[in-house]
Amino acid sequence: MIYFDFAATTPMDYEAAEVYIKVATEIFGNTSSLHDIGGQAQTLLENCRKELAALLDVDKKGLYFTSGGSESNFLAIEALLSSPLKNGKHIIAGMAEHSSVHGVLTRLERLGYEITLLPFNSKGLIDQEQLINSIKPETILVALQHINSEIGTIQPIKEMAGFCKANRIHFHSDFVQSFGKINLKKITPIVSSFSFSGHKIYGPKGIGGVYLNPSIPWKPFFPDGSHESGFRPGTLNLPAIAAMTIAAQKIIRNMEEDLSKFKSKRKAFIEALEPIKNRVKVYQADDDSQLPTIIGMRITGIEGQWLMLECNRLGFAISTGSACQIGMQTPAKVTKALGLNDEEATEFIRISLGHSSKIEDIVRLGETIVGIVQSFKSVSVILRN
Repeated sequence: MIYFDFAATTPMDYEAAEVYIKVATEIFGNTSSLHDIGGQAQTLLENCRKELAALLDVDKKGLYFTSGGSESNFLAIEALLSSPLKNGKHIIAGMAEHSSVHGVLTRLERLGYEITLLPFNSKGLIDQEQLINSIKPETILVALQHINSEIGTIQPIKEMAGFCKANRIHFHSDFVQSFGKINLKKITPIVSSFSFSGHKIYGPKGIGGVYLNPSIPWKPFFPDGSHESGFRPGTLNLPAIAAMTIAAQKIIRNMEEDLSKFKSKRKAFIEALEPIKNRVKVYQADDDSQLPTIIGMRITGIEGQWLMLECNRLGFAISTGSACQIGMQTPAKVTKALGLNDEEATEFIRISLGHSSKIEDIVRLGETIVGIVQSFKSVSVILRN
C-alpha cells in the first residue's frame, strides 16, 4: 500500500520516536513535582517550549502545550472570548474551517453569539473585501484557517490579521497544516492566537500547542487547573512534547528544499492525469498561495468514495477529505465553501504528499486514476447499451 494521505497524519520520524522512548523511560517525572526528578522533567519541558517559540518567533510565555490541534482551536477561541478587546458577540470564520472550529462555533451560537461564515472564491481563497464588509461594530473575533486541509490553499492571513488588529478584533488562525510546511515568522507576531499539531509534521499523535499573545489577559475555560499556567488541566505528555520538538526542528530545517521538491511532484501528478483532463477539476490557487503537498480535486461523474475504494484496492491510500469528519459521512466542508452542489461535492477526493512520496509512485497513482476513470466510462457505455 502506497500512502498518499499525509494531510490526515504522518508516520513518526525515527529520531523523534527515539527521543520519545528516551524521555518516557529516563525523564519520566511529573513536570509539576517538586523533587529533583520532577525538576529534570520541568527543565526539559521549558527547553522544548523555548526551542519551539524560537522556531515560530514568538514569546515562549504565550506557548501552551495541548493534546493536539482540535483542543488547541477550542481553548484558543474560548480564551480570546474571555478577554475581548471591545463589547460585542459577533464572530467571523471561514466556511471551510476544521470541524473543531465549527464545533466551537455551534456551541457559541447556542449561547447567543452571531456567526458569519465566509465562502471561498474560485481559487479557494477568502476574499479580503468580503471579510472587511462582514465586520460589524460588535465583531470581536475572526477565526480563519491558514492553510486549508482539503485543497491546500494559503489564506492571506498577514493582511487580514493586520486589519483586525487595527480594528481591535482578535484574530485566531489554525496553523495545523502550515506549521513546518511554510515560513510562519512574518505572521506569528500579528495574530492573537494560533494552533498547531505534532502528528502532521512526523511527530507523535496526541500532542500540539497554542500560542496566545501574552498581552491578552485570558481566563481559563477549565477552572483551577495547575498545569500550563492554568491553560488546561492534566499532566503534560513530556515524551510527546520532546518528540514533537525534534520533529519540528527537522522539518523546518529542510522546509525550503522540501517545498521545491513537492512543487515538482505535484506537477508530475497533474500531468499524469492529462488523458482525462477534460473531466478533472483541481481546486487550487496561484503558486504563491498554494501548498503543493495537498491536491483537492474531483472527476466529473465519478463518486469520490468509490474512486478512493478503487485506489485502495489497487494499492494506493487517498482520501475524500478531512479524517476528522469522515466518520460522519458528510461532504468535505471545503465543497460547500467552493459553492459545489451536492452531486459535485460527492465527487471530491484529496491526495496529499509526504516525505516518502516518490515521483514514480506519484505518476503511477495518476496513471491508476486514469485507468479507473477510463474503465468506468467503458462499463457505463456497456450498461447503457
